Amino acid sequence: MGEVREVSISLDGVRDKNLMQLKKLNTALFPVRYNEKYYADVLASGEFTKLAYYSDICVGSIACRLEKKENGSVRVYIMTLGVLAPYRELGIGSRLLNHVLDLCSKQNITEIYLHVQTNNDDAINFYKKFGFEITETIQNYYANITPPDCYVLTKYIQTHTKK
Repeated sequence: MGEVREVSISLDGVRDKNLMQLKKLNTALFPVRYNEKYYADVLASGEFTKLAYYSDICVGSIACRLEKKENGSVRVYIMTLGVLAPYRELGIGSRLLNHVLDLCSKQNITEIYLHVQTNNDDAINFYKKFGFEITETIQNYYANITPPDCYVLTKYIQTHTKK
């Protein structure tokens, strides 16, 4: 009695039956409309895409795509990561990103990257806390939002290769 119950944050995979929740989140979170290829990539990415629930309310998500590089290795592209404004600063975005970083490490994936609008200081600072660095600037990356430029943020991951 008298114990303070912490509100639980849980992660769940994205499947056909809950894909609409991700679509609604994306509409609320991002100035870009995502096409069917995005959602096909989401469903194909397995554990690399998650919905975040705060006390059973869907409040955030991370969606990644696995890409094969020319040398045959795989890298992860973070297509979207977002948390609804009232639920920010509660560790939900960190939990989502750490989930993907842990998967990369376990699967010996050494590179993860994303695009961020150049004026999105909150996102840039968030990713820098996790060791991402700005590796490129792309002019006119976005078609219908201002500013149209983006940074590419990249993190190289130490993997746990068994000897």
